[in-house]
Amino acid sequence: MPTPDRPLPSYTLRHSSRSRHLRITIDHELGLVVTVPPASRRGWARPEARIEAFLRERDAWIRRHLDRRARDRAELADRGGLADGALLRYRGELHRLRLAPTGSAQSTVARIVTPTGFELRVAVAARDRERVGRVLEVWLREAARVAIEATIADHAAALGVRPRTIALRDPRSRWGSASREGRIMLSWRLILAAPEALETVVVHELAHLRVFGHGPRFWALVASRCPDHLAWRRWLGTHSFELHGALDELPREAASAG
Repeated sequence: MPTPDRPLPSYTLRHSSRSRHLRITIDHELGLVVTVPPASRRGWARPEARIEAFLRERDAWIRRHLDRRARDRAELADRGGLADGALLRYRGELHRLRLAPTGSAQSTVARIVTPTGFELRVAVAARDRERVGRVLEVWLREAARVAIEATIADHAAALGVRPRTIALRDPRSRWGSASREGRIMLSWRLILAAPEALETVVVHELAHLRVFGHGPRFWALVASRCPDHLAWRRWLGTHSFELHGALDELPREAASAG
């Protein structure tokens, strides 16, 4: 139930020409975001009263997701950031980060399987001592390219599609997208996720090259290649904060939207 006496949480206000109504989201970096139509549209020049009523109506949802955000943040901080001995997820499994200086001019990364688990060993060149995150990102992006191209090769022919271009980016709000011109964009951070989650997103975008929209025909096409796609979409939702906050020295001000 709404609690009129409890202060409203702070939020970021956005005016969007594409918005017809007020909506709220939990952004990975900004926290609670309120999006409203442009101020020039009738009735939206001073939206504060509408926003307050809307937020109080959805107080329970907002508090639940902000609390989850705080828990995710604390858990990610406990992993140790990018220090030696920290934990970083790769291919769905937690890996111990091991950093050591090297006399070489170039830093390198190697994945090691040990009797006690997995490690990512980074030999850090002198010039990279303050940018370990960048060294890891370069290595992870290449690993993502290889895994994504192999997954596309596994499914594209069976789905009867052939992407024209494949781009790896780092979007905040989606794991992938596809255009009617045959262009596919995928997040390189999928390499941090379980392989089945990466496969689910790749198949999802390939299926869009045949069927745009999310109707029954589209979902049947996705399920024909990934019968458990719903479970892996939920996995991505659960781990969204973690994957988007990876490689930060300190946890990013972020949360998984509900």
